[in-house]
Amino acid sequence: MRLFALKGSEDLGAAVAHALWTELDPHEERDFEDGEHKARPLVSVRGEDVYVLHSLAGSAAASANDRLCKLLFFIAACRENGAERVTALVPYLAYSRKDRQTKARDPVTTRYVAQLFEAVGTDRVLVVDVHNFAAFQNAFRCGTIHLDARRLFCPIIRSLADDMLITIFSPDGGGVKRAQLLKETFEADTGLEAGFGFMEKRRSRGIVTGNLFAGDVKGSAVFIVDDMINTGGTTLRAAVACRERGAEAVYALATHGLFGEGVEELFESPLIDRIVVTDSVAAAAEAAVRYPQARLDIVPVGPLIGEAVRRLHTHGSIDDLLGMED
Repeated sequence: MRLFALKGSEDLGAAVAHALWTELDPHEERDFEDGEHKARPLVSVRGEDVYVLHSLAGSAAASANDRLCKLLFFIAACRENGAERVTALVPYLAYSRKDRQTKARDPVTTRYVAQLFEAVGTDRVLVVDVHNFAAFQNAFRCGTIHLDARRLFCPIIRSLADDMLITIFSPDGGGVKRAQLLKETFEADTGLEAGFGFMEKRRSRGIVTGNLFAGDVKGSAVFIVDDMINTGGTTLRAAVACRERGAEAVYALATHGLFGEGVEELFESPLIDRIVVTDSVAAAAEAAVRYPQARLDIVPVGPLIGEAVRRLHTHGSIDDLLGMED
């Protein structure tokens, strides 16, 4: 087996390697003055089961386009040089938001990205909590593996809530299933009961509307769950609504802490007691340094990815890692 982590994903790659009791394999990445680049493995990949890790969240150092292009080219180079199988480990998959047409002549970028992975010979794509699970599975014709991070959050919910009532809350209609699954998993893992709620949100041309609120949050510790937090606007909107209806405490849970421009308002808001994300993207650790006042906890996702890789390489079962019932 060969395991590589491209530039910008080295820390998470090292955590995955540690979980596998191995080390990252060496590779070269070289940037040219005109913006082009090349990358190549520095060890033989011929006949090998190759895993390439790169999270595709854009940053000041590299855009999502740059990261995607580099990952695709590196996968192609591995196939060009005789790799038996290549699995792309993509904890955060860029362009997964736009998975259907909602306006005339809209692109369907999830499908286009899938076609790019297939074109360079990717055998499997592994992601963690993609934006739309069904759209992800339907877009790809190569193998797909969708890891679910909700079991990482269950002990944290129990610890933060203490003796308070617990409500799992979706900040929009699109995340209702995600929140329901977290509620069910939490109850199964802990034996405790949790309430459920959600609110309406519709975004069109940058304007957010919708006032419907469902669920009883009075006196509860409310856990707002989403797949990602970027500016934090959706999370704050839900926090305001929950506080107005008597929530005792409000916590934000998200797998991917993208923390883009404008997130300062989220970090400084007294409405949210804590924010919990995984280290699926480097922006989470960077935000913890840049905003020391933020009440931010980061949960490691490397062991989960590492265990999935171990089972894939040894042809073991990964059903219990996928969050699916028999």
